[in-house]
Amino acid sequence: MTTLLDLAGTTWTGRSELWLDPLGDAALISDCAITVLEGSIEYTWSHEGAAQRGTIALTPRGARFTDTFHAAVPMDCAARPDAWGLVDVFGTYGAGDGPPWGWRIQVSLRPSDELVVQMTNVTPWGEEGRAVRMVGARG
Repeated sequence: MTTLLDLAGTTWTGRSELWLDPLGDAALISDCAITVLEGSIEYTWSHEGAAQRGTIALTPRGARFTDTFHAAVPMDCAARPDAWGLVDVFGTYGAGDGPPWGWRIQVSLRPSDELVVQMTNVTPWGEEGRAVRMVGARG
């Protein structure tokens, strides 16, 4: 089985989908680039013509996530035990005065040799909703 370390030094280009629609029916599409480094995953994409970038920096307990659109303040995410794929981490963030929301990040390698970075919002009551999916082919 391929590990993230096996992919270090690779770059992937493709398409990013961003869901801002509360029902998750409409995605905003942009180009994306994903770079796998020895200890992190860095990516770029855009929203309404503005360049965006993010980093998933691996830590001994999971990852530290930053993104110019989603998480300007770094978010610590814990590894999910017995998870499938290359990376599967979960963090929480504040949503005003209410209870915290969840943010799940999964990175996988499809059998078609496409790298997928997927991010999911999780409501305080446990409902998951699509937020981001980047799918890239080796560049």
